[in-house]
Amino acid sequence: MSVSLDWLGVSTYRLIVDDLVIFLDAYIDRNPLAPPVGMRISDVQRADYVLVGHSHFDHLWGAERIAHQTGATIIGSHESVRLMEIEEVPDKQLVAVAGGERARLSDSVSVRVFPSQHSCIWSTAGASGEVCLGDLGLTLDERQANLDSQSALRRSSDVPGMAEAVAHMTECTQQPRGEGGALAYLIETPLGSILWKDTSGHWTGILRDLRPDAALLAAAGRGNIDGEPIQGTLAQFVAREADLLRPRRIVLGHHDDWNPPMTSPTDMEPIERELSRQAPRVELVQMDYLDGYPILGR
Repeated sequence: MSVSLDWLGVSTYRLIVDDLVIFLDAYIDRNPLAPPVGMRISDVQRADYVLVGHSHFDHLWGAERIAHQTGATIIGSHESVRLMEIEEVPDKQLVAVAGGERARLSDSVSVRVFPSQHSCIWSTAGASGEVCLGDLGLTLDERQANLDSQSALRRSSDVPGMAEAVAHMTECTQQPRGEGGALAYLIETPLGSILWKDTSGHWTGILRDLRPDAALLAAAGRGNIDGEPIQGTLAQFVAREADLLRPRRIVLGHHDDWNPPMTSPTDMEPIERELSRQAPRVELVQMDYLDGYPILGR
């Protein structure tokens, strides 16, 4: 048996377990100003499943085209499924989950679904090694006011390339109600297990009881711990997750410059340093696009 992993930018991966092809998220066709990942959605001719971590466009957009092109089954939150129904993906190709489910993907591969948390996009976030404090206990309306203010600043900005970045976002006609509920997936194979989640947030009580062989984690934004922003750095947040899970190796995603100038690449040095301190036994695998990395069985 072989298990290989391709990174396709942001938190999108293609996981191939022998002949089984699983996409983790589906956002591949990016802002033309972003570094190309080496393929486009139109190139996808084989897929059995698409697992969706949450409903934001930089994770879900593209799942509908993969489903139409390949007949793949999409597994995601009820909100993700609602949006896929609008895109006329047949009901037989849609599976709505909320956490607590276990689905069989093949005779030898299954996936367990867990509720997760989205990063605190409504709070102040700095560079990966920058300590961020505060923003605790904000109500929903206060969080939404912060998001509205951020959106207004982007749309009024005259930074070169910002108009193109905003246009790229509005090109996606899918309008999710928030993130739709973030999910984490534990993919179980005969060679071991892989935990994947596509944003920097978690429920501590869930992660600390899992022991995956490999973990695909997000490294962007302000980490969310049990519903509140980390009082510290993104690097500390990532290292905390590695320490909770204790996998043999981790792969980090969502750290590339996928929608410039609205986004910028995450500085990995503070994260590497903090991982060495908090989780020295965990191997950090730094992937390039379309690496075909043998994630299990080494």
